[in-house]
Amino acid sequence: MMRSSQPGPSGLYDPRFEHDACGVSFVVDIKGRATRRIVELAIGALCNLEHRGATGAESDTGDGAGILLQVPDRFLREVADFELPPDGHYAVGACFLPKDEVEREKTVAAIEALVAEEGLTTLGWRDVPVEPDVLGATARRVMPVFRQLFVGDPAGAAGIDLDRRIYPLRKRIEHEAGPHDGGSSYFPSLSARTLIYKGMLTTPQLAAFYPDLRDERV
Repeated sequence: MMRSSQPGPSGLYDPRFEHDACGVSFVVDIKGRATRRIVELAIGALCNLEHRGATGAESDTGDGAGILLQVPDRFLREVADFELPPDGHYAVGACFLPKDEVEREKTVAAIEALVAEEGLTTLGWRDVPVEPDVLGATARRVMPVFRQLFVGDPAGAAGIDLDRRIYPLRKRIEHEAGPHDGGSSYFPSLSARTLIYKGMLTTPQLAAFYPDLRDERV
């Protein structure tokens, strides 16, 4: 028997907001606890939305998948080879950089110059481990270098206040060292509170491509 009308409002559901969209899932702990289980549930939910994504001529080259997490401070503190300020007192950004080493170093230098011009401090860069073999040929061919940029504020801004300081920096990078200016860097995220892992992936490839997402400390 076919339903002739939408169901009525129930809990957080309201039929007024029913419309077509790309697949998005939200997983939270109602008490605000950061746990590994949330990440596992989120990756599972993402994989369950595989039917909402698309692929190219190759079934193993996706049109994009990603996950947004609360900054995993303990994990980042243990894998970074430089000292980090207290949790919330640094911003971390996911950065896509050019494959060419010379172009990449020029881009990194340009980004660090903008950080300094904004009165902030480059704390360091981290090479993000990836496993390209899980990707299709097309995705591998255009794959950038993945790094995380860590930025601090000498004035001590933290949390959302640091994000407000970071926002103009991110916009300047986009327009002076990014695609808007014909540049070669792209920041999916740059924040003291959240961190994104994404790429030209199918949903099951995300955790396979980024070992960080399989680490129990995340």
